[in-house]
Amino acid sequence: MKVVIMAGGRGTRISTIANDIPKPMIPLEGKPVLEYELECLREQGFTDIILTVGYLGHIIKDYFGDGSGISPVTGEPFGVNITYYCEEEPLGNAGALFKIKEQLSEDFLLLNADAIFDVDFKRFVDFHKSHKGWVTLFTHPNSHPYDSGLIFRDENNVVQKWLSKEDERPQYYNNCVNAGLHVISPRVLEREVTGEKIDLDRQLLKPLAATGKMYAYCSSEYVKDMGTPARYEAVCKDLYNGVIRSKNLKNRQKAIFLDRDGTINRYIGFLKDINNFELLSGVAEAVKIINAKGYLAIVVTNQPVIARGDITELQLNEIHRKMETLLGLEGAYLDAIYYCPHHPDKGFEGEVSELKIQCACRKPEPGMILQAAQEFNIDLSKSWMIGDGENDIKAGKAAGCSTALISGENISLGQDITEPSLLGCIQHIFDQKENG
Repeated sequence: MKVVIMAGGRGTRISTIANDIPKPMIPLEGKPVLEYELECLREQGFTDIILTVGYLGHIIKDYFGDGSGISPVTGEPFGVNITYYCEEEPLGNAGALFKIKEQLSEDFLLLNADAIFDVDFKRFVDFHKSHKGWVTLFTHPNSHPYDSGLIFRDENNVVQKWLSKEDERPQYYNNCVNAGLHVISPRVLEREVTGEKIDLDRQLLKPLAATGKMYAYCSSEYVKDMGTPARYEAVCKDLYNGVIRSKNLKNRQKAIFLDRDGTINRYIGFLKDINNFELLSGVAEAVKIINAKGYLAIVVTNQPVIARGDITELQLNEIHRKMETLLGLEGAYLDAIYYCPHHPDKGFEGEVSELKIQCACRKPEPGMILQAAQEFNIDLSKSWMIGDGENDIKAGKAAGCSTALISGENISLGQDITEPSLLGCIQHIFDQKENG
């Protein structure tokens, strides 16, 4: 599969870091960000590269050549085959695709050259092929969804709506952000698009929302742009701490599983009204620590209100959108939310009879944790389950996790640690790890 990397941007927002080199050549620990991208691709067998260059493009060409040479930083071969398309005049971030479309006879990867990532591209491409769409977007949660392009997908991962940064957005939304990695069919380039400059998102991809031709592949893997000095510094820190490579789903992940009611939000019994959902103090800070440490933050929650007929799954999803939105506004994100809609006791007015069953997902059963472990390649022996009740501790222990109980009392349920808040648990866990 060919890979097209768009490397023509000027990088005006990050000019204080480097204004005399193109943005893809900004160094991370002495090595250009574009070289990290090429290494990730090469290691997975993606070696047929087309670079579209513009501003100061000669610096990129002089450094990488045709890809057959030796890296002046690592002393190792680049190990790829590179061809170039040079924009004489700016064509927008998609204009060059129409200039090279004769070379794109099959589905291809389209990437930005100014992002740092380490992802399992085979998994991404396999998802695309299995869904047979025209486009698959790589999406993920991030720490600033309020100023990012949002993707709205249905239960089959079909993209239903795409909101750009400037678009008005609903009050609550899932933290599902376009990460700038794509698999694209050449059929997309058969469309008539006018204008001297062509915008990839607004003119080519966004119009495919709700057509059934575009899918969202949601991943917890590391993808970050370096659009501002602050984000550049964050990427440098993550690279130094080994977070970037560790997040590749080929590697075993570590997770912190979180109960919801009484752990993340104030416990009020059966939560049925979205207006009663309220984050507990310190929760966003705790989740931010989980994010920064490279652990997955995954909610696993029993929601018998569905089986009871108190609320619908659509209403529950709206409550979870509120949870994601509130966390996102404070720079924190969840990697996944699992819920059990079942309840075993029958005979109540308004209940949903097909959900009144014994199941393997309702805590204290470990089903939700085990499902997440399979989908995210999680090492449960290095993971934690945190909650405020006995069922949380039992589920965590049954799955093979360490466990933490949120309680202000000295209660023994077999948990490994006890703290009065989620933030206290998280600080205890990582202080313990750092101090051996």
